[in-house]
Amino acid sequence: MKKRMFILTNFAMVLFLAACGNNAQDSAKEDQVVNGAAEETTESLKLLENEKTGKYLADSNGMTLYYFKKDEPGKSNCAGECLENWPLFTEKDFDVPEGFDQKDFGTIKREDTGAEQVTYKGFPLYYFVNDKQEGHVNGEGVKDVWYIVNNETVFLQ
Repeated sequence: MKKRMFILTNFAMVLFLAACGNNAQDSAKEDQVVNGAAEETTESLKLLENEKTGKYLADSNGMTLYYFKKDEPGKSNCAGECLENWPLFTEKDFDVPEGFDQKDFGTIKREDTGAEQVTYKGFPLYYFVNDKQEGHVNGEGVKDVWYIVNNETVFLQ
């Protein structure tokens, strides 16, 4: 009887320890997944090139980014109907391509919508509604006030 109780106790202890070991392994796997996912959430802006415009800045999906010549540093002058054609660029936690400085990017809180919009050198960034896929630069030069962003962009005030 003592021998049977001893074996049963040892068996229960082995099961208990095995279960604890699996939890530790599962926890380690979950940490890897969480950490891996965290690393994947950091997107990268891209520097693309087009024959017509040369090199230009695009979001992590390759969609062209624009600035509005009538904006001011830290303030957007595109509102209402304008935003229907020029949606906000609001991506967060991104890396910048070579030739750009991360410190040149920031955000503003829009007065009209309260949304945070990404800025480059203080100027809000936008998409163009007629750019349907990576490589489209259909907004370049629209009404002589909309332009692509590149590392040579000079904002005239």
